[in-house]
Amino acid sequence: MLTRDGDHRVSLLSVDGNKVEDSKKFMVGGFRPYSIVVGPKGDYAVFGNQGGGQGDIDQINVVDLKSNPPRVVDAIAVGQTPEGVSMSPDGSYVAVVLHNGSPRAKNHPAYNDHGLMRIFKVDGTKLTLVTTAKIGTWAQGSVWSNDGKTIVVQATHEKELQVFSFDGKEAKMTGTVKLNSSPVGMRTALQ
Repeated sequence: MLTRDGDHRVSLLSVDGNKVEDSKKFMVGGFRPYSIVVGPKGDYAVFGNQGGGQGDIDQINVVDLKSNPPRVVDAIAVGQTPEGVSMSPDGSYVAVVLHNGSPRAKNHPAYNDHGLMRIFKVDGTKLTLVTTAKIGTWAQGSVWSNDGKTIVVQATHEKELQVFSFDGKEAKMTGTVKLNSSPVGMRTALQ
């Protein structure tokens, strides 16, 4: 799967060994699809839509990868500008990092002084909101620890990584890692 911000589509790719081709099949699940994650068993995916940037509520979409062809089966309103979508290693939770208007000028009607991280429980292709935590401004993304109990969020304006503990019910900030520059792209290698 490949998100296509410019024409609002998500392409389905055909993979055969080292050969990757556009299958010419696509989905449309919202305005400006951006980040995407696929469940560890390959049965579902979640992608976020950055929307039109006017302060409107944007959405994430759930894709049923078992259907033929795969299709969007749910759209969930999450807040302003879902920049990053990440998944716990076992696929039971999805974290959505939202700008929440934090990069805007303070006098903009959609401005907020913090971003948000929303965590959803996964049940097949159904997502249920578990918790929301305040995070730094202009947050870019997040990664999970191997055991799914720690989430690290990138806070661009603060030039730091924000560390959260997660117990399946709440996400609590436990510390920060200061950086010399703004973090914008992060992934982890799972063992």
